[in-house]
This record gives sequence, structure tokens and C-alpha cells, in this order.
Amino acid sequence: MKLVLQRVRRASVSVDGDVVGETGEGLCILIGVAPTDTERDVRALAQKAVNLRVFDDADGKMNKSLLEIGGGVLAVSQFTLYADCGKGRRPSYAGAASPEHARSLYELFLNILADMKIKTGSGIFGARMVVEIVNDGPVTIILDSSELSEGRL
Repeated sequence: MKLVLQRVRRASVSVDGDVVGETGEGLCILIGVAPTDTERDVRALAQKAVNLRVFDDADGKMNKSLLEIGGGVLAVSQFTLYADCGKGRRPSYAGAASPEHARSLYELFLNILADMKIKTGSGIFGARMVVEIVNDGPVTIILDSSELSEGRL
């Protein structure tokens, strides 16, 4: 599983011109799922994401987490995080999970955030979406569950 976290002032996602999810200050999280990802990966990355100290404290130092600032999340599924561009000019998405598997883990991710009482907006799985992000910093962090087995997360 791959997460791209962007610290945002605000973010929204629209489908067919209608806003379907949004957040104010917090994180926009783009979520890619691999075929081998499990519930363990989802839980570990969700915990890591909301506890990363990427928000400023009173001294302007990145020393606070999403949980500490009471921020929100806009979560958007994005299979293109598993694009393989190594051959030719058209990316291959063979490394992405099937839609059924990806939807299941994406929904689990949303449920974990809801259980943590984090205000969460989301896109519509499988839809063509327009995502507007006002990145704050800019701060962009990539988390990859493959680092779990390496003991790096």
C-alpha cells in the first residue's frame, strides 16, 4: 500500500462538477493498493499517517500530528500510484490491486479514520475525479507498506 500525504490548508474532490468530499486544515491522502496488501498494512499506515508530526507548533516547528491539531482528511483512491513506467511510454498498472481488493482496503482505511473520530471526506471509488489541493508548506510525504517488512515504519 502506498500513501501520498499532503499537508493542506484545504482540499476537495469533485465528480461531474459536484463536490463529493472535502477537508479544511489537515491531510489529503492519495491511496494506492497492491494485490498483496492486507488489513495489517492498512492499519499500520493509517496509524502512521495520523500520528506523523508534520504540523507546526507555536514556534513554527513541525512538531504536531493530525490528531493533535484536530485536522481532517480527504482520502482519495489512486491506483496510478502503482504505475510502472519502465517500458515504453504507456504506464502499466499491473502492480495495482484488483478493484474489488482495492475498494475493500480503501473502505477499511476510511472506517479506521472514522473510528478515530477524524473528520474525513473521500472521493468516489473508481470515478473520474477532480482533486483540488492547497498544499501547505509544501509538505508531501510518501508512506509505503513495503517498508513494514524492513522495520522502517
